[in-house]
Amino acid sequence: MTVKRFSVVEWSAQGVKHHDDTLAEEVAVALVYNDISHVVMMCTPQNLEDFARGFSLSEGIIERAEQIYGITLCPQDLGIEVHIELASSCFMALKQRRRALVGRTGCGLCGTEQLAMVEHPLRPLSFTQQFALSHLASALDQLKAMQPIGQQTACTHIAAWVDGQGRVCAGYEDIGRHVALDKLLGARSKAEWGKEGCVLISSRASYEIVQKAISCGVEVLCAASAATQRAVDLAQAQGLTLVGFSRGHRAIIYTHAQRVISQSDD
Repeated sequence: MTVKRFSVVEWSAQGVKHHDDTLAEEVAVALVYNDISHVVMMCTPQNLEDFARGFSLSEGIIERAEQIYGITLCPQDLGIEVHIELASSCFMALKQRRRALVGRTGCGLCGTEQLAMVEHPLRPLSFTQQFALSHLASALDQLKAMQPIGQQTACTHIAAWVDGQGRVCAGYEDIGRHVALDKLLGARSKAEWGKEGCVLISSRASYEIVQKAISCGVEVLCAASAATQRAVDLAQAQGLTLVGFSRGHRAIIYTHAQRVISQSDD
């Protein structure tokens, strides 16, 4: 279950009324690598295997999905433990830079112990594709059918993959935009549809969103809202095409516009 009913009192200029409302479920999810707990995030409790895989990739814990040998979900009284079996080389590297991190909704950097831990090494992106911004209008329309929790609660973000023909291949929603993106990146690492296209997110493009996209080799990132200054600086330095205010028939291209074309060749 990802939504729950709750009795509320609604106030308006017309008066007060009592009714049931629908709330998005939020649980504590602990990612446990080779029996050592690494991070606790507040998440919507679905697609947690994809979340574990995507988080591991976007945080640089692994370089390839194949370096995870197994993922097991273990419900607990206080939340869900996701046990991840890592390749020994990845686990040794993780122990060298292990950090204490408690993530709260909307902020994946909360709890980082030292400023130096905010960044991790990134490989500059290659320039292998172009993307037609004319696809955004139809992609945004397609997203509506992929947000059942959001439609009921108005409480979630969504991250989606849009292919070169404008088809939304997959969309993952969560109360946290970083978690929604990790779920998408985890699914993309095992899917054929993730080779060419762009990530479309329903939020702003913050530094960590951009960092996660670059870590997973995404060349084009389109955000529904604005980008932050540090996100733009990182995108410029690492070769990411960053697009903000992606509203269908209007967009702001912040960096590396050479990947963007206005119309599809189809």
